[in-house]
Amino acid sequence: MDTLEAMAMFVRVVERGSFSAVARELGTTQPTVSKQIGALEQRLGGRLIARSTRQLSLTDEGQRYYQQCRDILAAVDNAEHSFQTGREGVAGPLRIASSVSFGRLQIAPRLREFVQRYPQVTIDLRLSDQNVDLVGEGIDAAIRIGELKDSTLIARQIGLTRRLTVASPEYLKRHPAPQEPADLARHNCILFNLLARFDTWTFDAGLHQVQVQGNVRSNNSEAIRQMVLSGLGISLSPSWLYGEDLDAGRVVQVLTGYTPSALPIHAVSPPNRRQSARVRAFVDFLAQAFAADQGLACADPF
Repeated sequence: MDTLEAMAMFVRVVERGSFSAVARELGTTQPTVSKQIGALEQRLGGRLIARSTRQLSLTDEGQRYYQQCRDILAAVDNAEHSFQTGREGVAGPLRIASSVSFGRLQIAPRLREFVQRYPQVTIDLRLSDQNVDLVGEGIDAAIRIGELKDSTLIARQIGLTRRLTVASPEYLKRHPAPQEPADLARHNCILFNLLARFDTWTFDAGLHQVQVQGNVRSNNSEAIRQMVLSGLGISLSPSWLYGEDLDAGRVVQVLTGYTPSALPIHAVSPPNRRQSARVRAFVDFLAQAFAADQGLACADPF
């Protein structure tokens, strides 16, 4: 039995929560995975996993061993990476996750340039308005907007989403435009409910905070845009969502004397996993692309 291989398989079983899922991932059978874990337990002289018909759970010893295995595997991976630095080519599959609107409008249009630069990389772009399980879904890197909730992720800020307070001319004909942030409390506000404090809008670095409410909310930016265009209410939304609409007069920026708080854009990867050359190349590429875009650039993206 190769101890490192057995440890890696044990870690995958814990993270996937299933022998059969790991078997499918590795292209082998469930009995083979179970046998390998059993051999590891026999070598250690104790149970790592308490098996039941419904779920797998770690024993106390298994929990400690799992944490130690992750550290050991990460150290081995880092040692190999240190040796191979400068020799690893930018090639192979790359699975990227993003929200639907940002992925469609800001990532997908830039992929042609990336694959022209790195033709041996194949990209699988996964779009969802829910934060996916990076480990469970096999995601190499996810692009996330807003403050990060999971502090264990490997994260790098690569940009900023600047926001505008907007409404349609039709809505403003029926409702006087707000003159200061406090006026928003008397308006129908369309809320983006994936943010931690989606019903508190902040301006001028926290100098103004207002509790807002409305009769519609959504987890998709483009759906909110359509609601704004229809005259339903006021939205605090990314500036990149309304560029053409502002130019055409389909929406109007309100509260122009007050600056909404921007949201950080991070590239995140699973913990204890070395970033491959293709992941680093893609994150560097996006950081450089966003730095050249006034609506997405941050002060120090590198």
